[in-house]
Amino acid sequence: MNSELHVVFGTGPVGLAVARALERRGARTRLVNRSGTAPGAPATAELLGADACDPAQAKATCAGASVVYQCAAPGYTEWPKLFPALQKSILDAAATANARLVVAENLYMYGETPEALVESLPYAAKTRKGQVRATLSSEVLAAHGAGRVRATIGRASDFFGPFVQGSAVGERTFIAALQGKPVDVLGAPDALHSYTFIDDFGEALVTLGAHDEALGRAWHVPNAAPVTNRKFAELVIEAARSRSSVREVPRWMVKAIGMFKPPVRELVEILYEFERPFIVDDRAFTRAFAPRATPLDAAIQATVEWHRSRLDQAHLRARD
Repeated sequence: MNSELHVVFGTGPVGLAVARALERRGARTRLVNRSGTAPGAPATAELLGADACDPAQAKATCAGASVVYQCAAPGYTEWPKLFPALQKSILDAAATANARLVVAENLYMYGETPEALVESLPYAAKTRKGQVRATLSSEVLAAHGAGRVRATIGRASDFFGPFVQGSAVGERTFIAALQGKPVDVLGAPDALHSYTFIDDFGEALVTLGAHDEALGRAWHVPNAAPVTNRKFAELVIEAARSRSSVREVPRWMVKAIGMFKPPVRELVEILYEFERPFIVDDRAFTRAFAPRATPLDAAIQATVEWHRSRLDQAHLRARD
């Protein structure tokens, strides 16, 4: 694997998790973003500044690649406008390089369903972002079916872990617990929910990129056993050794906050995930490739320690 070039588009939490997984394997890795800088990137990775929306630049960055990972995404509020062109550019670049393409996705395309989420569910989303996801996913699989590119998809639930800040269980959850503030729980506190540890997502995407049998379909990446939204918050508070309380945040409150904060406003259409059971079936992946999810308590503890380190560094900078 060391001789292969792995090109990772995007240096957000997913791209960095993929880079860490590749580093553990000693793989040759190129990280691509607009700036060419990425705090937290593995020291062994090459960093390259390029505009992935520009087909020529995307193709140039993929030259010689064996595997391309599509972990880039526009800002949450700009998905309908920018995401289709971004992903098409990366797909075409992977096809030109004759590289395997691994696409990181979430679960929005399924929409609201009373069932556990399995990969065979229809794309029934009625939300804007869900319909964007459905279109993008369909285009990737169609391109594979037409022989244009060899592609596979890994889908994660709401994720948490190092470098995850904007998630529903990102910075707001973990920093609040570390600071002894109330930890917000969206929707129905006692609804079961599957959460994805970001390092498990990265490992799963690299696993998919290494196996030809993964090509041509989507896979749900491993998740720990579902817990209630309240229980997740309580586990974070326990790991932080905090006296924080759990604070319920109903739909009307999210809407009210969203009137003034566009990123919060974008949460409203996917609140259904937290208002009823949202359970992800990952058995296809674990049967095919064996790896299972990190135990939830260990994953939460690692995430608490990462956020604690960030707070400590911020305090040191404030004193200098």
